[in-house]
Amino acid sequence: MPEGDAVLRTARRLDASLAGAPLAVADLRWGHVDGERLHCACTLAVVAVGKHLLHRLDNGLTLHTHLRMDGRWQTLPVSAVTPAQRRAPGLRALLATQTTAALGWHLGLVEIVRTRDEADVVGHLGPDLLGGDWNEALALSNLMSAPERPIAEALLDQRNLAGLGTIFTSEPLFMQQIHPWTRVGALPADRIRALVRRGQELLQVSMTYGHPCSTGHRREPMYVFGRKGRPCRRCGTTLRHITVGEPPRERVLTYCSRCQPEA
Repeated sequence: MPEGDAVLRTARRLDASLAGAPLAVADLRWGHVDGERLHCACTLAVVAVGKHLLHRLDNGLTLHTHLRMDGRWQTLPVSAVTPAQRRAPGLRALLATQTTAALGWHLGLVEIVRTRDEADVVGHLGPDLLGGDWNEALALSNLMSAPERPIAEALLDQRNLAGLGTIFTSEPLFMQQIHPWTRVGALPADRIRALVRRGQELLQVSMTYGHPCSTGHRREPMYVFGRKGRPCRRCGTTLRHITVGEPPRERVLTYCSRCQPEA
């Protein structure tokens, strides 16, 4: 699933492509969602809130989308959109001005809400690590409100803080030498704060790089994520997978049993 940095990059790309121009095409292929409600409306802004995309229009409506596991938005000139793309079963949304098209592929959610009611769809989220209104104190309070919860599960819960996925949960936990199953209550507040700040730092670095990166090396960008069965870059121990969370929200993380010993 794309993480906060990828969603923010997507929002900025959509905003640069569509803002300020009316939609000549608004074809939404998601149940009974009526794209005609957006036709001829002018895009005011496309913003990211955690992993959610809010496409605000001047008619008081917002197109709310979520990429989930496999979704992505593609932008290209209208003249480059092919008939095959228009017919593709994976196309969930097609938005276009007179010059630029945005194609939403395999989106996990598509809905229209009134802009004034956006809180109904994103109000449950905790502070956004990449948001302009980031509130560290509130995020820490949210995390520490359930001391028996495993720290990895707490970090992945978007109600505590928004923007972290398996990449930027696995990597900060490794860098701060914390086992994913460590109970929140077993960690001093300063270690939790340092962990959150590390995650935020990695998201910001990845915004600069244009793709996820923890090590600072483009060819070998990760310490643990996606490296199960390979040697730890720090100690050489074979990296393992671990499952955190309860069904259906369980997630798989990679960790080093030596660098991240169980508490």
